[in-house]
Amino acid sequence: MSEELVTIFKALSDASRLKIIGLLAQQPYSVEELAALLDLKASTVSHHLARLVKVGLVHARAEGYYSVYQLDRSALEMMSRNLFSAEQIATAPADVDLDAYDRKVLADYCRRDGSLKTIPAQRKKLDAVLRYVVKSFEVGKRYTEKKVNEILGSYHEDTASLRRELVGARLMQRESDGSAYWRVE
Repeated sequence: MSEELVTIFKALSDASRLKIIGLLAQQPYSVEELAALLDLKASTVSHHLARLVKVGLVHARAEGYYSVYQLDRSALEMMSRNLFSAEQIATAPADVDLDAYDRKVLADYCRRDGSLKTIPAQRKKLDAVLRYVVKSFEVGKRYTEKKVNEILGSYHEDTASLRRELVGARLMQRESDGSAYWRVE
């Protein structure tokens, strides 16, 4: 669906085409009339109309020697409802690699063995590191503080900071007395 969005946005991304749509929203016009109104060449207007016809926003009907163009209001309304809904807009990044940032951060902060060179101070980078570290814990399994420290020790010597940050980021929870930790789904 994102290709359809791109096609429509491209068709609407020209000021002259937007003016044409605005004029056709008021009444039908021929190419020559639109050219005179917009102070453009008829060939330029024809080019713009062809783009708008292609996406289904405008249609033409023969009237004597002329083609008269008209805005397809129902198509415009349907496109607005279908394409610009929150659900459809949310599909636009479907082919974006959402883990790319995390991989970049990990490449900067991890050694070859997977341990951390340092714990990032910047929040977004720290969050990426915490998402990486928390994968060492099973969801639904409870861990003692000693076991948590043992696992975190394979990443960095400052296990207390990592433990505190994992809980603070709500990736892990702990009993109030610190007797047990578990990974949050």
